[in-house]
Amino acid sequence: MDTLVTAKTRYATKAYDAEKKIPKQQFEKLLEVLRFSPSSVNIQPWHFIVAETDAAKQRIAAGLTGNYIYNAAKVLNSSHTIIFCTRTDISTEYLEQLLQQDELSGRFKDETAKQGQRDTRQGYVEFYRNELKNLPAWMENQTYLALGQLLFAAGLEGIDATPMEGFDRNTINQEFGLAEKGLKASVIVSLGYRSEADFNAKLPKSRLADEVIFTRL
Repeated sequence: MDTLVTAKTRYATKAYDAEKKIPKQQFEKLLEVLRFSPSSVNIQPWHFIVAETDAAKQRIAAGLTGNYIYNAAKVLNSSHTIIFCTRTDISTEYLEQLLQQDELSGRFKDETAKQGQRDTRQGYVEFYRNELKNLPAWMENQTYLALGQLLFAAGLEGIDATPMEGFDRNTINQEFGLAEKGLKASVIVSLGYRSEADFNAKLPKSRLADEVIFTRL
């Protein structure tokens, strides 16, 4: 699909057809697109919990009660749902894991290049941790880059998607033991195919005019 057509036609799906499932090969393609999402200094501060079964989706729906009950059906009727998690800190061990992967991927011509990458990443982490004092926000910003990548890729593939911030974070974090893993839930995304009952599919898109959002120099 054309990129501009995708941008103009994809939307946050409000109701899913529970009988329609994303073909396995196509879904695995989406996960690979997600894995290759960009992040500042390739920090990749994320982890993705993928719910494919009804039982797994029920576990996520446990965090969609009370004020968030309106989102439960989106998860339960979706083909797949993904919890986007963000690291709660960046440890020295994790930085070395990234560096080792860079080396395995053939990114360093010599030890000087490797040390340069080590120093750059460490410098960014320390800058956000100690000077700006917003390391968690910086990490979560990277997770949202991955969210945008997935939403657009799904649109290109003709797959509907719904990003959701309306959920009980404490319940989700506890249900999946995220704190013990150094993670927290940031956003949930359901994927699948829209139901005929989805009112949002019939509404026109609404965006601010060019002159409001662009300053051309």
